[in-house]
Parts: sequence; C-alpha cells; structure tokens
Amino acid sequence: MAAVAPDMPATGARVRTLTPAQQRAVMYAQQQILRAKAAKKARDQRQAALSRMWSEEDVSGSSRCAAVERSGDAGDRDADGRRGRDQGVSLREAIGHVLRDLRTKDRKTLREVSEKAGVSLGYLSEVERGQKEASSELLSSIADSLGVGTAQMLRMVADYIESMED
Repeated sequence: MAAVAPDMPATGARVRTLTPAQQRAVMYAQQQILRAKAAKKARDQRQAALSRMWSEEDVSGSSRCAAVERSGDAGDRDADGRRGRDQGVSLREAIGHVLRDLRTKDRKTLREVSEKAGVSLGYLSEVERGQKEASSELLSSIADSLGVGTAQMLRMVADYIESMED
C-alpha cells in the first residue's frame, strides 16, 4: 500500500492511493467476506431447524411408536415383506423416513430435490417410501441437496432407528 500524504485524511487517502488492481482485490475480499457470512448464517439456520426437528421427534417419538403398535401396522412380516411386531424398522424404511422428514421440514418438493440430486423423481419417491435401497453415492447426493452432510444424515437415521427400538 502506498504511503499516506500528510495533508490528507488517513481514511480517504488509503483508498485513493491504491492501484486499480488493489482496489479490485479489496472489493473482491469484501464480497468474499459477505458471502462467507451469508453461508454461515444459512448453515446455522439449517442446523437450528434440524435441532428443532429432532427435539420435536424426541417428544413425539414415543407416542408415534405406541400409535403404530395400536394400529396393527407392526404385525408379523407378511407376504409383501412388511416388518413384524418383533422386528424393528428396516434400514431402508428409516433412511426413507429421515429423507422425507428433512425434505418436508425444509419445505422442498420431491421435484426440487430430485433435480438437485440428479435422480429421477419416481426413484426418489420410492427411496423415501422405503421401497428402494439407494446406493451410497445416491444417498450422499440426496443429503447434499437437502443441505446436510452424509454423516449427519446417517446419524439421524441411527437416532431414528434407536428411537423406534425403544
């Protein structure tokens, strides 16, 4: 940076003495800072929403388990392969449940997520309903399109399975 002239105020002189390339660099750095702050704010908002979702899940989880047992949905596995009373939720169903919860809490449509993840709408729907098993690459792509990391999504699946087994 060039030296400040003694007869000029310090703040105005610094900007005027920068070369055009330096001025562009400063402006670019300021834009990067603003983008980073916006990204951090969005990340914090997503994390807060996920925390709220999981605290709501903890509160309503036990009542949902009781409702499923009362409804008779938890009977023995039938010819269609549905889960039984003495078996917990399948991994495929748990992944689908978590993905659908994340998508609906984020107020995204199946179409939005499928386009962003690069998967067909029908296939994503089947994954959410627990009818299809998705590859690890596909799960990673879907999680990214929902704004969460793969590891975080898998922890949510594990938490969901644990809550259903209690």
